[in-house]
Amino acid sequence: MVSMNDRLELAVGAKTAKALSGALELHTVGDLVHYYPRRYAERGQLTDIAGLELGEHATVMARVKSVNERRMREKRGWILEVVLTDGMRTLECKFFNQRHHAAKLKPGVSALFAGKVSIYHNKLQLTNPDYHPLDEDTDVDAIGEFIGLIPVYPATAKVQSWQLARCVRQTLGMLDPMEDPLPDKLRTRHGYISYDEAVRAIHQAKDWAGVNVAKERLKWGEALAVQLALAQRRHAALARPAPVCARKPAGLGAGFDQRLPFTLTAGQREVGEAIAVDLAKEHPMNRLLQGEVGSGKTVVALRAMLQVVDAGRQAALLAPTEVLAAQHARTLAAMLGDLAQAGELGGAEHATRIALLTGSLPAAQRKQALLDVVSGAAGIVIGTHALIQDKVEFADLGLVVVDEQHRFGVEQRDALRTRAGENKSPHVLVMTATPIPRTVAMTVYGDLETSSLRELPAGRSPISTAVVPVAEKPAWLDRAWQRVREEVAAGHQAYVVCPRIGEQQSADEDVNEALESDSDGRRPPLAVLDVAEELAAGQLSGLRLAVLHGRLPTDEKDAVMRSFAAGDLDVVVATTVVEVGVDVPNATAMVIMDADRFGVSQLHQLRGRVGRGKAAGVCLLVTESPAGTATRDRLDAVASTLDGFELARVDLEMRREGDILGATQSGKQSALKLLSLLRDEDLIAEARAEAQALVAHAPDLADFPGLAQMVANLVNDTRAEYLEKV
Repeated sequence: MVSMNDRLELAVGAKTAKALSGALELHTVGDLVHYYPRRYAERGQLTDIAGLELGEHATVMARVKSVNERRMREKRGWILEVVLTDGMRTLECKFFNQRHHAAKLKPGVSALFAGKVSIYHNKLQLTNPDYHPLDEDTDVDAIGEFIGLIPVYPATAKVQSWQLARCVRQTLGMLDPMEDPLPDKLRTRHGYISYDEAVRAIHQAKDWAGVNVAKERLKWGEALAVQLALAQRRHAALARPAPVCARKPAGLGAGFDQRLPFTLTAGQREVGEAIAVDLAKEHPMNRLLQGEVGSGKTVVALRAMLQVVDAGRQAALLAPTEVLAAQHARTLAAMLGDLAQAGELGGAEHATRIALLTGSLPAAQRKQALLDVVSGAAGIVIGTHALIQDKVEFADLGLVVVDEQHRFGVEQRDALRTRAGENKSPHVLVMTATPIPRTVAMTVYGDLETSSLRELPAGRSPISTAVVPVAEKPAWLDRAWQRVREEVAAGHQAYVVCPRIGEQQSADEDVNEALESDSDGRRPPLAVLDVAEELAAGQLSGLRLAVLHGRLPTDEKDAVMRSFAAGDLDVVVATTVVEVGVDVPNATAMVIMDADRFGVSQLHQLRGRVGRGKAAGVCLLVTESPAGTATRDRLDAVASTLDGFELARVDLEMRREGDILGATQSGKQSALKLLSLLRDEDLIAEARAEAQALVAHAPDLADFPGLAQMVANLVNDTRAEYLEKV
C-alpha cells in the first residue's frame, strides 16, 4: 500500500515515475491522483475535430475514413496517409516510413490518436501520432484498458493519455483510503460524497452520473479553499487601521472638479462617491475598479488621489510598464495644470507635486524623486515595480492605486500595503480594463469590493473590426495596408502590432511569451523589427514610421510616444507595450499581425488604442489560422462585438476546464483543476458564504485542521495564479 506523500516509483516503478516526473512534473502519489481527466470519451462518441487548437498536444477519439500509401519525392521512403473523421470534419495523420500501421488502421477502425496538432496546406494534421485501437463491441478495449467511460488526460508527446490511465488505475489499487479535509458535519449538510470516493470515481467512473457526483464534490472543495483564503485575507486587512482621508470642501479635489472640461458620466460619479466614502473610513478600502477601455477610470482614480492629498497624505500609482508610467505622469500633470506645480512659479495655492519613479531613471532624477517622496513634497507618486523596492520610503502613504492589476502578483500589491507606517494599511484601489464576469471577480478578486464603469464618455467613436484570413485570401493583406495609407492620407495615424521584438529577443515585459516553434507547421511569430523594415521598404514606404518595444531605452521609448502623440509619426510598429494606457486620439487604425497569438482580452485591450477621438477607428486582425478552428472562432468573436464584458464571457467559454485560472494543462500543477468560473456561480457563492461563517468563527481555522491544510496547499501552490490574473 502507498500514501499520498509517497514517491511515485513505489506505485508505478522507477522508469515510469521518471517519465511522469520529466514530462508532467508528477512526483508523488498525490500529484498523480490529483491529475484529473480533461474530459471523457464514450465508445461511439467521436471527438469534435473543430475544437482542436494549433500547437496543442491533443488526444482525439476518431474513426479511420481512408488510408493511402505513396512514395516520397526522390524515392526517399513511404508516407502512410490516414484520414480520420468525427462524422463532420476530417483530420489527416501522416506516418513517415511506418507502413506497418496500415495493418491496424483500416477504414472503419476507431482509436484514440495522440499528437501535436499542426497545419499543412491549410489543413489540420497529426504527424506520426501515437494511437490506441478501441473495440466498440465490448466494454473493454483490446488490452483490457478501460471499463465504462474512457478518461482523457492532459498528455504530452512522451506520456499518452492511455498510459496515464494505466498508471492511475494501478496507483489507486495500492492507495490507502484518503482522509477527507471537510468536517463530516459540513460535508453531510451539503450532501457530498467523501473525498476518497470522489477522487477514485473521477478517474474510474462507469457512467456520467458517477462523473458528475465526483466533480461536484471536488469542485466544492476547490471553491471552498479559495473562498477561505480570501476570507482570511479580508479579515487580516481589516485588522490594521487605515489613514482616514476625509473630503476637503475647498481643497485640490474641489479645484480639480471645477476646472474639468467635460461632464463626468453617471458611473464615474457613482463610483467616485463610493470611493470617497471608503477613503474617509478608518478601515482600509480594498476596491476593484473595472471598466471598458476609455471608460474614464483614470479620472476616477485621480479624484481619489486628490482627496488623499487634501488629507495631508500621499497617493502612489503603480503601473506595469515604464511607457505607461510616463504616460500617466504626463496625463495627470496636464489634467491638473497649476494644481501639480507646487514650488513652481505660477503654481496654484495648496498645489502638490507629481513624482515619477522608474527603474531606468538617471541617477540625479532618481535621487530627486526619492527625496520628493520621502519628504512628502510629492503628493502623487507614479512608478513601476521600482516603487516596491525597500529603499523607497513614503512620508505618509494613504492610497495605493494599481493600474492593470492582471500584470501584478498579489505579493506586489501587498508590498506597497506595508508602506503606510507602523500597524497601518493604505487604502487600495485596483484598476483593470479587462472586464471580469461576476464569478471571476468573486473568486479571483474576492478580497476586493467590485465597482464597474460600463458607460463610455461622450465623444468616443465607434471601432470596426475585421478578420484578415491571409491563408485563404492573401490579397486582403494588401488591402489592409492600403487601408492604413488611406487613414494616414486623411490626416490620421496607425499602429501595427506584432507578437515579439525580433533578433536575439530576451524575456520582455511587453512581449507575448507564447512563441510556438515550427513543429506545429507554422512559421515563427512575426517580429517588430522585421515587419517594420519590410513595411518601410514596401507597403508603407514614404510614411513616417518608428518602432516601439520594451527593450528600447526609456528615453527612446518616451521620444517615440511623444512624437506619435504630437503627430510627427504616421505609423508605430510595436509590441504589446501599447496595450494599456497609451492615448493618442488621432490614431484611428490598428493592424494586429498574427492576431491568433494573442488572447481575447489582450486583443480587446489593443483595439481600445484606436477610436479615442472624433474619427471612427478600424482594427484588422491578421491571421493564417484556418476557418473552423477554435482559434479562428476566438478572432471572429472579437470582431463581432465591442462589449468587453461579453468578450470576457466568451474568453472563459473558450478556455478549457482547469486552464481558467492560469495554470497550464500539462506540466505546472495547480490546486484548482475542475472549478468553472463561468458555470459554477451558485457553487462559488455557496462556498463564499460558508467560508465567511467559518473564518468569522475561527480566523486561523484552528478548529478545522483539514480545512487549514487545504488552504495552505492552495496558497502555496497557486497564490500568484488564482489571485494574479484571469
